[in-house]
Amino acid sequence: RRRANLSTTNSAARCRTLNCNASLILGDMMTAADLRTAFMEGMSRAATFVAVATTDGEGGRAGVTVSSLTSVSADGEMPSLLLCIHHQSPAAAAILKNRAFCANLLAEHQQEVSNLFAGRSASDRAERFDRVAWEKGDIGQPVLSGATAVFECRLATALLWETHHILVGRVASVRLSDNPSALLYGQRAYRRAIHLTGDS
Repeated sequence: RRRANLSTTNSAARCRTLNCNASLILGDMMTAADLRTAFMEGMSRAATFVAVATTDGEGGRAGVTVSSLTSVSADGEMPSLLLCIHHQSPAAAAILKNRAFCANLLAEHQQEVSNLFAGRSASDRAERFDRVAWEKGDIGQPVLSGATAVFECRLATALLWETHHILVGRVASVRLSDNPSALLYGQRAYRRAIHLTGDS
């Protein structure tokens, strides 16, 4: 009992920044709504880079802003990466049909490009590519000009997990710009990386 009481006290202390009580930190005592709120708040604190996933082919041309992009392996048959897209996104349906996509890692000055493909700008999906500079890449996927890094991929496998498609691509081509500074997003705002010295 003493250990349980100490755990509750520590949980309450950790919970102050969320203005919640001790029971909120205990997963089995949280309501579904509370759990989702805490999850969203926790994930918002993870700064991550911003990318636009583009695709072209039989399934049509489409693009969407994503923050859930990560490398899988550099040492397989080919390098591979993973991205997640909501199952209702037209871009997800197009990628699944085209069996290929391009992950455009945005540079820190490309906030407007991110907003455009996230649907925050007043523009039809079909017009998005008319408002940015792009060209076809080595395997025919849309490569956005100015991106700090571009990964053209052939779709290797896909899994629908609840609300999102998890897409794994084998990287067929990589392009790197002279500007290595990527656009970041964290705490519900765009960010940029800074170098921390030993005194920081």
